[in-house]
Amino acid sequence: MQLDDLYRRVIMDHYKNPRNKGKFEEEGVTIDLNNPTCGDKISLQLQLEDGIVKNARYTGDGCSISMSSASMMTEAVKGRTLPQALELAERFSSLMKGEDVEFEEYEDIEALSGVNKFPARIKCATLAWNALRKGIERETH
Repeated sequence: MQLDDLYRRVIMDHYKNPRNKGKFEEEGVTIDLNNPTCGDKISLQLQLEDGIVKNARYTGDGCSISMSSASMMTEAVKGRTLPQALELAERFSSLMKGEDVEFEEYEDIEALSGVNKFPARIKCATLAWNALRKGIERETH
């Protein structure tokens, strides 16, 4: 199986079987973002405790890339400190710029590496990560 096929399967798995999709009943940090270019929307919820992302959930509508990316991101940031989560977002941004970045701790994210070949789709992939960044900035400033 070629790497592109594997990556496509990982993306479609997260799209068809999303992780952490839904809302919390309890209070948390909520960030709503949309991509006016294509209509993708996300509402990201973070539950933070002592500077750690205890849990993350999302709701939204969008293409397979934006929703898969949200699923992967929420999985990757759980249990991380805010600086660690922000560092993951920075690494993801580098991946979208075509840089060689590895996510040993959560390899599914690497499935989105091919998106950088399609500049119009980069905003789809980064929507959830931008919401994460915005939420962390709101909490730390």
